Amino acid sequence: MLEIQSARKVFYKGQADEKIALDGLNLSLKTGEFGVVIGSNGAGKSSMLNAISGSLVLDSGKVLINGDDVTPMPVHKRAARLARVFQDPMRGTAASMTVAENMLLADLRASKRTLRPGLNATRLASYKERLAVLGLGLENRLNTKVELLSGGQRQSLSLIMAVGGSPELLLLDEHTAALDPRTADIVMQATIRTVEALKLTTLMVTHNMQHAVDFGDRVIMLDAGKMRLEIAGEEKANVTVTDLIGHFSVKTDRMLLAS
Repeated sequence: MLEIQSARKVFYKGQADEKIALDGLNLSLKTGEFGVVIGSNGAGKSSMLNAISGSLVLDSGKVLINGDDVTPMPVHKRAARLARVFQDPMRGTAASMTVAENMLLADLRASKRTLRPGLNATRLASYKERLAVLGLGLENRLNTKVELLSGGQRQSLSLIMAVGGSPELLLLDEHTAALDPRTADIVMQATIRTVEALKLTTLMVTHNMQHAVDFGDRVIMLDAGKMRLEIAGEEKANVTVTDLIGHFSVKTDRMLLAS
């Protein structure tokens, strides 16, 4: 479960270029729920994810994970409870190392043990099983250097590495935005298989309106650091890309009227 309570963050406070990134944002996800966040540039999406992960310190408000207030926790302590996949496929992996070696690195980051075994048969079997969920054949390429993988394969590997420590929350930070449309759809299908297999509570930020329509239990629209729209249940099942784009148009019309 994720809960954001009255989160507020102002950049350059008191200066001419003051920017309100989060303006009393309230948002919650139930355990196992998949929320999709949309919004124009500057709506507060990245600030929200950074506040959840701990890389952005709030001026006021709280972030709770499974009922625990993690607001005072630094990034490295929150990392034990949540996983984040970024937009850049290159960011989450080591290019010169093999798929298996990257998986091992992810395991060691999550481990608290001081005596750490290497790539033994048990680990390799586990990696094959975990990668098979993706449906991309990576379970048969454990000895392949990551630099030889496609962008989609590499991003999917980043996903599996991120969730290896059984996080309580998964944050997807526009993780298909740098991919071509076909590859983005492949990564999204791999994402859904992974999320469903592990029953992960997931919050995904995206600019892809088709993905917002096709995936997730709820669509949340941010605007000026606040939640402006929430679509769930039957309404979510019937929403179209045109509907979502229409909400952006309404926002633009309000801005023009106010100017």
